[in-house]
Amino acid sequence: MKKNQINLLSVLLTILVGACQSPVKEQKTVSGLDRKNFEDVIENKKTDLFILRNKAGVEVCITNYGGRIVSFMVPDRDGQLQDVVLGFDNIQEYADKPSSFGATVGRFANRIAYGKFVLDGDTISLDVNDGEHTIHGGADGWRGKVFDAEQPADNSLILSYVSKDGEAGFPGEVKVKVTFTLNEENALKIDYLAETDKKTVINMTNHSFFNLSGNPETTILDHVLLVNADRYTPLNEELITVGTMENVASSPFDFTTPISVKDALSRDSLHEQLQRAQGFDHNYVLRTPGKLDVPAAEVYSPSSGITLGVYTTEPGIQVYSGNMLDGSRTGKNGVDYQKQTGLCLEPQHYPDSPSKPVWPSTILEPGQQYTSSSIYRFGIKQ
Repeated sequence: MKKNQINLLSVLLTILVGACQSPVKEQKTVSGLDRKNFEDVIENKKTDLFILRNKAGVEVCITNYGGRIVSFMVPDRDGQLQDVVLGFDNIQEYADKPSSFGATVGRFANRIAYGKFVLDGDTISLDVNDGEHTIHGGADGWRGKVFDAEQPADNSLILSYVSKDGEAGFPGEVKVKVTFTLNEENALKIDYLAETDKKTVINMTNHSFFNLSGNPETTILDHVLLVNADRYTPLNEELITVGTMENVASSPFDFTTPISVKDALSRDSLHEQLQRAQGFDHNYVLRTPGKLDVPAAEVYSPSSGITLGVYTTEPGIQVYSGNMLDGSRTGKNGVDYQKQTGLCLEPQHYPDSPSKPVWPSTILEPGQQYTSSSIYRFGIKQ
């Protein structure tokens, strides 16, 4: 073999080995997202889009900005992949216009009345970002933070964040880890883990807006919903839980047997609670606390045949029918998200728990671990 042929062969081998060791980063996703549109630097930390897939072709796209699920492609009854979550196609829409779309919510999901609670005799004052109240950890909540990311396998992602003592007013430095795992049964499991160096409160969830039709231009009113709870926590005029638990029987809030969101609302459209929230935006007291093998909620879209089962170790789940969507946010594929085009099912502890000591505790102390798990399992109904 001639010398120049040997040199050429050597160069080709070097290129091939390098390609194997450093694969070209995939840019386009099945859902049509361009990964480059999620590459940025926010508060000196890099943002990106991470792609999880299983052998069935199900794809979940997650950005480390706010730990957000951006798209979730699952098959419908005809075998066509549909994107079943609302979201945006670039990082600027998330960063420049604060929202909870798809976000990992912390330190405390839902509302805390007047941004205050008492801990060991001390009044803790939080960042107020919902009128006089705090919602989803305040304006400085984790939905606006860049998590460190590690992708150990094609089907998993680990996001980590260190919340400083006093962030948004919450005491203690909290180290949090969120692990997303997509299995071969088309289920996404989210495991939350947190530790603190000072007594604090914590309540985490994921805030994805689901539309199982795959068409976000249609509402979720035809979605058939079951919630495994016979009580819910009613709200006052400012959407703060009043501290009582009401039975769902003979009310629009009864999802103990499957019923469409539209039919549930029509049971009593003038119900005081529906009027206050402009629909459903209520915490349900689950009959399944701590059980990951019993569904906390199930949803079905008659138009696509797609089903979703939500399983959780949490004692409650917030059901929100997208009442405050108003067309002002333009999402993926140029779709304006109108009222009730997304349904949120947020496993969590009850709202305002730090001020309601008889409810399940959200206190985390040094030496303890906060752990929580939720599973979103998709299927098909013919």
